[in-house]
Amino acid sequence: MEEIDVLVVGAGPAGTTVAHRLAVGGHQVVVVEEHPRVGYPVQCAGLVSQRALDLAGTTSVVRATVRGATVFGPSLGSVHFKAPEPRAFVIDRGGLDVALADRAARAGAEFRTSVRFDGRGTSEGGRTVVRLTGPENTRSEVSVRLVIGADGVSSAVARAFRLRRPVEILPAFEAEIPRSPGDPDTVEVYLGRKFSPGLFGWWIPDGSGGARVGVAVDADGTSARAYFDHLLEYLARRFGKPLGSPTALLVSGIPIGTVPQTHGDGVMLVGDAAAQVKPLSGGGIFTGMRCAEIAAAVAHDALGRGDLSATRLADYDRAWRAEFGEEFHRALYLRRVFQRLDDTDLDRLIAALQGSELAATIVAFGDIDFPTHVARQLLRQSPSLVRLLPKALGAWVSSGSFRTPQLDFGGRK
Repeated sequence: MEEIDVLVVGAGPAGTTVAHRLAVGGHQVVVVEEHPRVGYPVQCAGLVSQRALDLAGTTSVVRATVRGATVFGPSLGSVHFKAPEPRAFVIDRGGLDVALADRAARAGAEFRTSVRFDGRGTSEGGRTVVRLTGPENTRSEVSVRLVIGADGVSSAVARAFRLRRPVEILPAFEAEIPRSPGDPDTVEVYLGRKFSPGLFGWWIPDGSGGARVGVAVDADGTSARAYFDHLLEYLARRFGKPLGSPTALLVSGIPIGTVPQTHGDGVMLVGDAAAQVKPLSGGGIFTGMRCAEIAAAVAHDALGRGDLSATRLADYDRAWRAEFGEEFHRALYLRRVFQRLDDTDLDRLIAALQGSELAATIVAFGDIDFPTHVARQLLRQSPSLVRLLPKALGAWVSSGSFRTPQLDFGGRK
């Protein structure tokens, strides 16, 4: 039976980042990817911050810069802001995966495509036997010291090691649109039940005259594709011309909320598998890659000590939650607040944000990786915003602490 040190399941940004760091550390790393090609199918919209590019160590995947955003309410009233410098970058999402995989491979990690993780067998002597299925349905077993699950929201690794998955998963549907007029350095966000109940719809310029259009919604019985079609029809009417047939369709799920534990004996979860996703936006490239770096540091130490127990690997949970836990908690709190707003409330919210001083605050404090910073600043600056929202939120904003209250809002308004 083949024996390896680390098996990384999934070759997305989180998986390839942890593989790179561990390979640099001198460990034997094998990355298995169930698809035939790394980077395909594309898994998200590909809008990232400078921090994500810094972690990736490359700007070659950048296709366009974004300086502004327009947010539309349910009745299509809007608030717009634009910064003098780039605030985000539209990237070649598949190209990012390939670049990160190439970096890991050059450091010594081995990649095996068309290979699926199919579960775990016995664990003994600090090693775990895992089952893999390869090309032409060939089956094999491998003995590993550490399994790292970077295999997305429906993580087979999490199931095999009985680590709980997120309780809320939002269906998402996106497509590349070949022709889409509009501001080439501004993204658009669409709120409300007719466009995207549960999160929002988006229009992101792709840097070549087209756009990435998509929605993420509550699983309310209506498909994400239906909401996507409705948004596409609106955009065609608004621009006064058909936008062309959608290409490069993407169907995915976005995990919302944190899981209670992202490690166990001989196992760690990173990225979407660990629900390391921003609850207000559904974005997870930067957070997944940064948490993967933390996972690699803990794993490197544990491998060196010969101790892959849950007790030793618990340092990973503590470290990544120390860096992101409070931001995720605040964002989830705000998400629950916004879930209670109906379309009339959302229209009032957009109207309240239309003042020039608030737009300037968004420009000054806006950060796609830490969105609750600008949210709190806006709420402090505008009493009309606080009046739209629950009393408990006003108490949080006026308090000296940035810790959010423990409050269950119950059902949606």
